[in-house]
Amino acid sequence: MAEQRVPSREEIETVIRSVVEPTSGRSLLETGQIEACQIAAGRIRLTLAVAPALAAHLEKSAATAEQALDRAFPEWRASVLLTAHRPTAPNPTTSRPEPKAGGGHRPLGGVGNRDASEPLLPQVRTVIAVSSGKGGVGKSTTAVNLAAGLVLEGLSVGLMDADVHGPSLPRMLGISGRPEVRDGKLLPVEAWGLRAMSIGMLVDETQAMVWRGPMVMGAIGQLLGDVAWGELDVLVIDMPPGTGDAQLTLAQKAVLSGAIIVSTPQDIALLDARRGVAMFEKTRVPVLGLVENMSYFCCPNCNHRTELFGHGGAREEARRLDVPFLGEIPLLADIRLSADEGAPIVVRAPESEAAKAYRSLAAGVTGVVRKLPHRR
Repeated sequence: MAEQRVPSREEIETVIRSVVEPTSGRSLLETGQIEACQIAAGRIRLTLAVAPALAAHLEKSAATAEQALDRAFPEWRASVLLTAHRPTAPNPTTSRPEPKAGGGHRPLGGVGNRDASEPLLPQVRTVIAVSSGKGGVGKSTTAVNLAAGLVLEGLSVGLMDADVHGPSLPRMLGISGRPEVRDGKLLPVEAWGLRAMSIGMLVDETQAMVWRGPMVMGAIGQLLGDVAWGELDVLVIDMPPGTGDAQLTLAQKAVLSGAIIVSTPQDIALLDARRGVAMFEKTRVPVLGLVENMSYFCCPNCNHRTELFGHGGAREEARRLDVPFLGEIPLLADIRLSADEGAPIVVRAPESEAAKAYRSLAAGVTGVVRKLPHRR
């Protein structure tokens, strides 16, 4: 089988330069500036920074550019994203210098010694986002137990907490203290057989992170580029809820191999899950499947099963969206207790019904991971 030819950035720019915005008659490359160009895992992801006033107007041109790239490089799937950054007004009350061009925000401190031209996560074979359209559906609990379950499946696993405003990973893994720094890189903290990193390890857990989008995106960039993740079969990223700056940053920078959407069965949660699926489809990130959390409740005394939030909604939604359904997770007090105590239930109570559900999920995801193309 012939090896897939990797298009160069120059070839991609040539294609984009041929796309003309009909109103102005200018090339899309003249109208916008390439902010990021990721070429990996069979996908081309191009991010163009444009003036805020032009962003909505250029959507059709971006779609035309995607089609042009697909024709030019038929073995690759292309996505062209537009970003519009408002200029930062100078602050006369402070003498702090503005970040250098290309340096970006570094809210976690440090100077950063990574060459901007180097790929992120070069030793990570697969990156999976665990996401939800809204908060409160058990996404973080699912991410933690999935990651621990993948370790039990024999994979080397990292777990990154991208929820900057509500980092819960340190508490759920029983981690305290700050991570070490070696050669300018943060060292992930090892717990339950996996390597973990969260902004919650760097700040007091009661501290509120009152940050706007650029600071959040800067922090996520540092968690990706300033952490010595090492060689991993899979990095699981616990995403913040919603479809905002953090999700777009990770889709642009991390070259996600796929995404898992967590939802509860009721219609209102499924509506938000639908938005999450649409966002990943827009950024050409494969949706690996849906998980129905809090699917049912079993009484610990009589084992009577009650479907508190309905049942089967995520399975039906997966069928409607034509994406895999990955499994049901019950609503059990032991899951909450294990999270509060800092031990994933797949480790704390491996024979429990909840642990078996998470292990089944991890086994299914392991099969998917082994079939996904490596990022490098």
